[in-house]
Amino acid sequence: MADSTRIFIVEDERRIARFLQIELEHEGYETEMEDNGERALERIVQGNYDLVLLDVMLPGMDGMEICRRVREVSQVPIIMLTACDEVEDKVAGLDIGADDYMTKPFAIQELLARIRNALRKHRATDESPEGEKLTVKDLIMYPSRYEVTVQGEDVQLTKKEYSLLEYMLRNKRTVLTRDQILQEVWGYDYTGDTNVVDVYIRYLRAKIDDRFNQKYIWTVRGVGYVVKD
Repeated sequence: MADSTRIFIVEDERRIARFLQIELEHEGYETEMEDNGERALERIVQGNYDLVLLDVMLPGMDGMEICRRVREVSQVPIIMLTACDEVEDKVAGLDIGADDYMTKPFAIQELLARIRNALRKHRATDESPEGEKLTVKDLIMYPSRYEVTVQGEDVQLTKKEYSLLEYMLRNKRTVLTRDQILQEVWGYDYTGDTNVVDVYIRYLRAKIDDRFNQKYIWTVRGVGYVVKD
């Protein structure tokens, strides 16, 4: 059971919202609902939710804008719900700070698994030792502070870029397959859409390898990627 875990459902289709509420409360979660984007943003910022299920198409303010604004003040886990199934849309949602992205219609058991995964990752970050740091060459990550520096300069990463880099740093010198990365960083099987991993590796390389003219992320052809000294 998930006693005292509060999930905020932001969905303007009443039938879907009510279905989610019933299923989540059956699993032991506490829920609240909102169908207007502007009111939802106010409640997320003012509330104390453990996770937000956020529809993209909403009256008042769309989910993408809500997610962007929430990320300016909070790291509450956000799972976006949308009818759009294009990789570009998924990347856009993740790039502005969403933890996960589900396309309607979806199986409730898969959604529940993704919720558990998002909550687990968020709690693990909160519980990481204050002084912990992960390093490779002159790149330093401070998990508890959500900070990355290279050659003493701050590097600004999106939430998903940060999660990807943290996973690779925690497995330094270990070659990780795309499927392993998908399972650990995205928390589920992207049904063969491993190109999303390649997209985010390119993002990281642009912000780290290319910017500082130093190689941190290596490609192992036919296998995957590795961070090494």
